[in-house]
Amino acid sequence: MDRRELIKLGTGAVFSGLAASGRAAAPSGPSRQVERWGLFEVEAHGSSADNPFVDVVFGARFTQGHRTVDVPGFYDGDGIYRVRFSPDAEGSWSYETTSSAGELAGKTGSFDCLPPQPGNRGPVGTAHSFHFQHADGTPYFPFGTTCYSYGFVDEQLARETLENLKTAGFNKVRMCLLPKPLGKLQPVAMPFEPLSISPAAGENSPNDGSKSKVRFDLTRFNPAYFQHVERCIQDLQAANIQADLILFHPYDAWGFKSMGQEADDRYLRYAVARLSAYRNVWWSIANEYDLVKTKSMRDWDRFFRIVETADPYSRLRSIHHSRVMYDYAKPWCTHASLQAYDFEKSAERRAAWNKPIIYDEIQYEGNIARRWGNLSPEEMTWRFWRAIVYGVYATHGETYMSTDGNPVWSDAGRLHGTSPARIAFLHKLLERTGTTGLMAADNPYYLNAGNPGQLYLWYFDYHCPAEYDFPLPPKVRFKATLIDPWSMTLSPVAGTFSGKSKISLPGKPYRAVLFEKV
Repeated sequence: MDRRELIKLGTGAVFSGLAASGRAAAPSGPSRQVERWGLFEVEAHGSSADNPFVDVVFGARFTQGHRTVDVPGFYDGDGIYRVRFSPDAEGSWSYETTSSAGELAGKTGSFDCLPPQPGNRGPVGTAHSFHFQHADGTPYFPFGTTCYSYGFVDEQLARETLENLKTAGFNKVRMCLLPKPLGKLQPVAMPFEPLSISPAAGENSPNDGSKSKVRFDLTRFNPAYFQHVERCIQDLQAANIQADLILFHPYDAWGFKSMGQEADDRYLRYAVARLSAYRNVWWSIANEYDLVKTKSMRDWDRFFRIVETADPYSRLRSIHHSRVMYDYAKPWCTHASLQAYDFEKSAERRAAWNKPIIYDEIQYEGNIARRWGNLSPEEMTWRFWRAIVYGVYATHGETYMSTDGNPVWSDAGRLHGTSPARIAFLHKLLERTGTTGLMAADNPYYLNAGNPGQLYLWYFDYHCPAEYDFPLPPKVRFKATLIDPWSMTLSPVAGTFSGKSKISLPGKPYRAVLFEKV
């Protein structure tokens, strides 16, 4: 599963450095090196008696110079305890384990943090109030999609999903950490150990999405389930795709949305301890949180604070709504995650929240009967362009009917739609400009956004002008490019432009013009 270089120190303890690649390889001897923003893992062997998930606290204190980072660990079954650390500074680090169990405490070691390998730009954070960038300063534009069940489908379906993701060019995936019903298919495992099974129950989940008769011991996690999720996260990381992990959701047949406060909090801390060191992880506290009727607003706020406190890396945090919008101005939110497509309200939302906004559910391209699940590819493409010129971001989803029993793309599997290629075209266009992000113009005559004095992107939406006088800044020269978002063509306009500049246009809807400083 992982490339672990094991270092035995003392009796009963094994320590390992986990290479940044996270891919399988045979151990080749002791290694105490890890790349910046990679993953270093300490593994210890201890008692498996009673219930180590509840009875034993394990972690480590990592030190570089005068700086110390306390990192929580977790029990991984079979007497194995782990703590994972992602160093953000090059140089020598030392560590010492901490534990409520004497045999696991006080073990020491060190490793060297080396420069990041090509492709490793570090975790994504917010930038310039309303945008995102990697830790190395590289701009990041979230052009993501929705695959809720990717983390718990079988290996074959997961591989198919990953290959489609890489081909389509998406760089973020919204995925659930807890399972949801999959129709005729079953999740590969359950996150908790089974407690009892009714004589009438023979499967983990019912095909019709009703309540399962299986009951679970919420004090005992199933490490195999989380190991499967980790492999999916590692595969995404290798493909430079962010994993937007949804921690709670209302689509539940097993009672996981009604576990109670103690079990909820223990689950959150376990998830953060296992997964926060992966640099491509984001935290979505819930999907459609307001449809989870077993939780109050105080619960959601508490979940945010638990994740914020337990995560030593301060990964991005948000929460997604159905009808009742969360107060994204709260300090533990790093960005807004919305179910809406009223992009024209983005300016007032930015003013209220002062944070990046991702419209994470703008409905779905597809053909199912539900009104939210049968957008045309043209409509999906149009919504992405409107998001960008309003200075915000959008997330794709697809729900074409499946005839082979496999889940539709919004869960996992194979893409059928034609909007992803157009979305990737827009993504590449933004990356080509070298900007961190675009700011929407105030009260524009036609929709446009840009970086003042550097570049401007006009989008004419349903308007069909044959010409337009573009109000460019004087004394600055720009080159112009006509854009057809559906045909994915770029047509340079001859000459350069400054001040009020008239340009002939196709007289057709949904065209755009990009001006870039010469």
